[in-house]
Amino acid sequence: MNHPIVESSEGVTLVGGGPVSAGLMRLALARAPRIVGADGGADRVLALGHMPEAVVGDLDSISPLAQARLAGRLFPLTEQMTTDFDKALRSIAAPFVLAVGFAGARMDHGLAVLTSLTAHPDRICLLLGPQDVVFLAPPRMALTLRVGDRLSLYPMARVTGRSQGLEWPIDGLEFAPDGMIGTSNRVTAPELVVEMDAPSMLAILPRNRLDAAIRALASAPRWPARPFANPPGA
Repeated sequence: MNHPIVESSEGVTLVGGGPVSAGLMRLALARAPRIVGADGGADRVLALGHMPEAVVGDLDSISPLAQARLAGRLFPLTEQMTTDFDKALRSIAAPFVLAVGFAGARMDHGLAVLTSLTAHPDRICLLLGPQDVVFLAPPRMALTLRVGDRLSLYPMARVTGRSQGLEWPIDGLEFAPDGMIGTSNRVTAPELVVEMDAPSMLAILPRNRLDAAIRALASAPRWPARPFANPPGA
């Protein structure tokens, strides 16, 4: 069982080692003011003029200078079965996590991050990129959006669901990563309702709909934790 390293009553910004602009960091911190670095993400945090309260990971990417500056704030998890993002996410107990610095870098890293979103369905984590916000769709969510907004649905495993307020309804469709996907759908009503039958569907919205996503996820029912989601002894 993994025990939290950071416990917070407000949102937490989790920073990875990928590109993070000052504007993106301001956007995240305005909503999630506490900062955690995932391994080399600590260098990103320091370069942007902030101080993480904790750095979690196997610590093979953080620079010696950052290690020296952050002595006492480093929490090494040395198992190699999971990524630094996964290690950090499961070490945070908070209403939600905004993850920056995990999109727009290496493709393999990005795919691993998306996999971790489905591995921890009981956690609310929103991945912020240059254009999009990505999160695991809960069992049911009601989103207040604008007519014409883009909503993409991408399955990480076989999954079905229902919708109200989409140009192309998803009712009766079976989605799978090697079959039917739901990218570039459009909103047709001010309130969109989406229901999923399993914790396997990623929702992708324009980044300027971040606040709508946070509100929807805060009031949505959560999936239970997956059994054995964490590595033995973690």
